[in-house]
This record gives sequence, structure tokens and C-alpha cells, in this order.
Amino acid sequence: MASKRKKTARAGAGAVAAGKAVTSNPYVQRVVEDEQLRDNLRAAFESARKAYERMSNGKGPAKALMDDKKVQKELREAAKSLREVADSLRATRRPRKRKRRGGLLLLLVAAGLALALSENLRKKVLDAVFGSEEEFEYTSTTTPAGESAPIGSS
Repeated sequence: MASKRKKTARAGAGAVAAGKAVTSNPYVQRVVEDEQLRDNLRAAFESARKAYERMSNGKGPAKALMDDKKVQKELREAAKSLREVADSLRATRRPRKRKRRGGLLLLLVAAGLALALSENLRKKVLDAVFGSEEEFEYTSTTTPAGESAPIGSS
């Protein structure tokens, strides 16, 4: 009986160690968290299964690979899905999004500097946003009664 207990204990310890290894593995964590990654894995598996079923229908795998267009299509789809899975697992960060943010930030800073440094550009932007200013000539309604002619006209 003692040996059976030891075997059971060793098997249990191995299962615990395997469970810890699985939970600490970053690839397994990505598969658990990323729905698109799981979908790609599922699609690759389904395509490979369909291709295998068509290849094992009695013609022989070589003939099925060379002649059967559906097998070739399924294998192409499986390879594409596996490529997407591999790319997803290799790329921990998505540099494209950061580049877009950096480019947008640079564009905003450049536009702010251009507006701050160029008076003509600032006037054009204000005219475009708020409409052009109405130009008018100011005449005072509080002129003295004795003066009817403007100053400086002789």
C-alpha cells in the first residue's frame, strides 16, 4: 500500500508543478486573455482538420495535396491563421498605435507653434473659425457743437 500512496503523491506533485508552469507561462496567459488569438487558433485547427479529413479519404495524401483544390485552400487558411497567431504572440506591444499617437502629438505641437509665431496665419484661422471682421469707420457722436470739421482738415 505504501508504494501506491507514493505513486499517487508523485503524480499529484507533478500535476501541481504542471499547473504552476502553465499559469506562469506568458504564452498561455495571452491565449487565455486574447479572444482574437483564440479565434485564430480555432480557425487554424478547423482548417487543418478539414484538410486532413479530405486527404485521408482514400486517394492518398500526395495526390490530394497536388490535385485537390479544397485541401490546398484549407491548408492555406490554416497557415494564414497560424502565421497570425505567431505574429500576435511575438508582438507584445503594438508599435503602430504608438506611432500614430506620436505623429498626432507632433502635428498638434507644430500647429500650435505656427499659430503662435505667425500673425497672418493666426488672423486667417480666426477669420475661418469666427468669420471675417467687419471693417467700419468710427465717428464720434460726442463732438463739440462748435466744431463740425474733423481735426487736421484745412
